[in-house]
This record gives sequence, C-alpha cells and structure tokens, in this order.
Amino acid sequence: MYQRPETQDSSFCWADLQLKNNSELLNNLGNFVNRALTFLYNNFGGVVPELSLTEDDKVVIAKVSKQLSHYIGFMDKVRLRDSIRCILSISKIGNQYIQFHKPWELVKGAPAERARSATIMGLCANVACLLSQLIQPFMPDTSEALRNQLNIPMFQLGPHFVQLLKAGHQMNKPEPLFKKIEQTTVEQMQKRFMGKQAEPIQKVVNGIGNRVAQAHSSGDTSIDVDELTRLVQQQGSKVRELKAAKADKAVIDQEVDALLKLKKELALATGQDSTPEQKQKKKKK
Repeated sequence: MYQRPETQDSSFCWADLQLKNNSELLNNLGNFVNRALTFLYNNFGGVVPELSLTEDDKVVIAKVSKQLSHYIGFMDKVRLRDSIRCILSISKIGNQYIQFHKPWELVKGAPAERARSATIMGLCANVACLLSQLIQPFMPDTSEALRNQLNIPMFQLGPHFVQLLKAGHQMNKPEPLFKKIEQTTVEQMQKRFMGKQAEPIQKVVNGIGNRVAQAHSSGDTSIDVDELTRLVQQQGSKVRELKAAKADKAVIDQEVDALLKLKKELALATGQDSTPEQKQKKKKK
C-alpha cells in the first residue's frame, strides 16, 4: 500500500515488497519498537519508569506530535500513502533519538545516568504505544501483536502526542514484529503466485522495445514518450532503492539491465542517439 499510486493504476513487484519489508518495516519500524521494549524488559523488568523530561525530550515529543497531526489530516483526506509515511517518520525519529543518546551506555553508569536511560526508553515505549494505534488501519494483526506486548487495549487517538503508558505499567515480553524476507523466499513466492498474467520486467521492456522499433521504422510518431519517461524514472528509483538496501546482486543486475533498455527505447522514441558518451568519444578519437 505504501507504494500504491493513489491517482493511477498500480503494479506489483516482488523486489519492491522485499525492499520495503526489510528496509522500512524491519529495519525502521520493527527495529525501533523492539529496541525500546527489549531494553525496558531486560533492564527494568518491563515496567514503565517515571519520566524526567529534558528539553531534548520535549523536542522529540514536538516532532512526533507534528507527524501525528499530519497523519490525522492525511487519514481524513484518505491519503493513505502519506499517512504511512508519517508512521515511518515517527519510528525514524525514535531510532535517531535512541542512537544519539546511547541509553545502553547510560544504564551501566551512575544512578542518575541509569535514570536518564530509563526516561529515554520510557519515552520510546510511549512512542511505540502511539504507533500501535497508527498502524491499526493498515496492519491490524501487527497492531494487535504490539498492543499485546505493551499490555494495553485499543485507545482513541488524540490530536497531540501525550504520555500513554503511565509509570509503573507492566508490559509483556517483547517479540520481533517483522521477519526479514530472504531472496529465496521471494523466488518461492514468485513461482507460487506469479500466474499467467504477471510479466517479468524484462518481458515488459522487450515488448516496449518491439513497439518502438516498429513505430520508428514506419515513421509513426505516436509512441507515448511520456509513458516511456515515466517508466525510466520509476525503474531508476527502483534501482536506487535496491542498491541502498544492498539487495541481492542478481536482482540489482536484472533491474539495471531493464533500466538501460528502457533508456535506449526512450532515446530511440525521441530520435536521440542512444550510444553511450564514452563510446562516442572513442569513435571520435
């Protein structure tokens, strides 16, 4: 749903599913929630501590409140993809907050430092509590699993982020919310659910290439350049995301090959020379 175009037809890609699960759900949202709850469970018996908020903490609260306000506004307008972005922004804020303050070091220090680590992760547990409600419309089962770990019922969202877990509240043992999707799993799912209608990216590109070549040879100028441009941009974004997520090399190579072919077809459709610049320079020499 995060990648679903809201004003046009959508297409499904298994590589995108793997990328978003592993980068956004597992490494961002799931990582934040598990870090916060596991820390409190291991170091404070899963009991929410008293929060002694500093100015840094109040800045984080303000940032989360801002994203919460955006989320509510987007949901009212049924802008679901933007609402999901707000959820991921909140968990990212939480991860950055943890990483900056390093509570795993503070908890080993003097009593004041240990108390500070408790406040940091207690605040994060409250952010996780907020997230449990924000994800409910999109991932109801995951929302329920997180609420069970937090030991809370469903609750009504307010316009501002406030302390949702009171000091002394006992949480249950945390468990990871998401699992990594391995390349072997993707391949198995592709074989199982691909069906006769699904087309690999290479087949789609080859089909476009045949249409462009036929139109070019016949002098037809009706090829949709805008559509080709959109496909190039879409494929380029996919390649960048796969590289950033350090996806399997074979997957990246396949998508890069498709991108190069799309660029070539776009150049042909617009009457440009598709020969790479380096090859042109060599010919001039």
